[in-house]
Formats: sequence, C-alpha cells, structure tokens
Amino acid sequence: MNMDEQTRTLDPATLTHLQSWVGKTETILDDITAAPVRALSATLDRDDSAPVAGSTVLPPLWHWLYFLPKQRQSEIGPDGHPKRGGFLPPVPLPRRMWAGGRLHWLSENPLLVGQAMRRASSIASVTHKAGRTGDLLFVLVRHEVHNAKGLALIEEHDIVYRAAAQPTDPVPPPVAAEQGAAWRREIVPDDVLLFRYSALTFNGHRIHYDRRYVTEVEGYPGLIVHGPLIATLLVDLLRRHTNDAFVKSFNFKAVRPTFDLHPLRLNGQPSADGKTVQLWAQDHEGWLTMQGTAELA
Repeated sequence: MNMDEQTRTLDPATLTHLQSWVGKTETILDDITAAPVRALSATLDRDDSAPVAGSTVLPPLWHWLYFLPKQRQSEIGPDGHPKRGGFLPPVPLPRRMWAGGRLHWLSENPLLVGQAMRRASSIASVTHKAGRTGDLLFVLVRHEVHNAKGLALIEEHDIVYRAAAQPTDPVPPPVAAEQGAAWRREIVPDDVLLFRYSALTFNGHRIHYDRRYVTEVEGYPGLIVHGPLIATLLVDLLRRHTNDAFVKSFNFKAVRPTFDLHPLRLNGQPSADGKTVQLWAQDHEGWLTMQGTAELA
C-alpha cells in the first residue's frame, strides 16, 4: 500500500487501535479572565461594556476562549495542530475539521467573568465511515464545565478526520439555504478576522491563515473560516436581536466549508413563541454552510 492509499483508508488493526481511545479522559483548570472577553467583543465588532468580575455572564460559546492547547512548539504537527496522540486518538487521516456540536447551559449556574473553571473531558466514541472520497473517522468528545457552584455547561464536540483531497474526488452537491429570514447580517471573513480569532483561541491550524498551505497541501480554494467562529457569529446574531436572552442550548452542524474569498451571510428565524431560533449561515452563492438551533430559557 502506497502513502496516498494509507492516508485514504484505515486498516482494521488501525481502527481497533484508534477505538481503544474511547473512555480516555482529561481534566483542565482555567480562569475566566476579562482580557479575552474584551478582545472577542472587539473582534465581533460589538460595543460591550467592560466585563466586571463576579457579575458579567460569559456569553454562550465564549468558553472556547479558555482551556486552550498549550503544547510546546516542538510538539506541533505539520498542519499547525498539536501532533496526533495524547488525549485525542492519533488518526492518520490528514484533514481534521470541527463538524459540529451540542451544548447545554444550566441557567441556575451561569459562568461569570472572574470565576475559576474545571473542564472534565472524555472520548465518548470513535466511529468509522467509508465515504466516497475515502475513509471518514468521527470522534465525539464530551466536556463538562464546572465552577465553584458545580456543573455549568455540558458540551458534545464532533470532530471529523478525512483523507487528503484528490483531483478526481466527487464533489458533494450543495444545499440551498432558506431565504426570507427575519434576522440577517453580512460578514466579510477577511484574513484579519481569521487571524484575530486564531490568536484568541491559540489555534495554530494553518488552514485559517496559511494560504499557500491550504491551497497547495489541503486543496482548498482559500483560507477556511473557523467553524467555531461561524457558530459564535450565529449566536451573536441571536444576542443582537434578543437583548442577550439566556441561551439554554445550541446545536449546530457544519455543512460546507466557508472561505475568506467572499462575504458570508448569517440568518436567524425565531419560532412563533420565541422559545427557539433557527440559525444558519450561507455563502455568497446562497449555499448552506452551517445550520443550528438555539433554545432560549
């Protein structure tokens, strides 16, 4: 088997080894400091008041500013991510993407600026699927975030690994985004925005800032907009239209990559009773790139 074949298929022994990561755990401690909150507020072009320790509620999804990877420079792989292995399984497939997630916040115990946090994580499943362009491996990570009062947030994080792109790979058909949303906002995801979000989340993945790498090595047409950034922008759209109503849950799924070459549009449609909001992003051609549902307390 040559190298190209090795990076497109996984043999049974390798799959068994990767699935042995199920049940692996790690615990990380962090503090909700104010500086990242101020910085993300500026990055999202918000005019927020200065965060106050003990009273400012951390906005939904902004916990992604914390529990950041701290690998030494010598432990970084060729794609800018930490080298494979450790807590996450050492999947040999070269392309790694944030595919979606499901989050639930406990309204009786919000995360506040100034609090200490503890995140307990576990590998819930490692699932293999044979796709049209080679193997896919889905890793489900479960996180529980606690503060001094107890459990505050439950998150399930979907990661997908896939083979390197080939010129002969079939292109999945795009899905047209729904039109006529009640809330709409257009964003230009330029390389400065992508750099600022990468810096805030200590994300070294080169697909978000290295144009030569992303086009020549991974075969994409431009820099890829972070999935978590798009999800954060979608929830930010909701916050702008609901006076920061408490978000009880948010489920989202990445449907299609978004690139920095063109504007993207954020859309929101609240239900008749105002308890849920459908949120979705679309590219400049009107194709759906991310969809989600938020439930308000």
